[in-house]
Amino acid sequence: MTESTGLDPEDRKIITLARSARARNGVAEGAAVRDETGRTYVAATVELPSLKLSALRTAVAMAVASGAESLEAAAVVSEAAVLAEADVAAVRDLGGPGAAILLASPAGTLTSRTG
Repeated sequence: MTESTGLDPEDRKIITLARSARARNGVAEGAAVRDETGRTYVAATVELPSLKLSALRTAVAMAVASGAESLEAAAVVSEAAVLAEADVAAVRDLGGPGAAILLASPAGTLTSRTG
């Protein structure tokens, strides 16, 4: 872990990726997850008339569709103070209770960590 952020470089990386997805797409949330092999999957909020997914659920779905068997960590960049229960459940479904879930502000500052 680095002293200045309290995060290891791999966790800082997924926050940066999530932040970039949010900014690039101009959406409420960006998310990134890291699987058991170290691969990352990045997503943004999906808001279509017939399909609405949070950024985190989209990133988890991308990981599953790509063959990931587990998650080590997930990061969400949002203005929200807490994550929706469905988002946490999606990470737990694939990563179990030990997967870290990081919530960061749009500036990239860590606001909460579970797991």
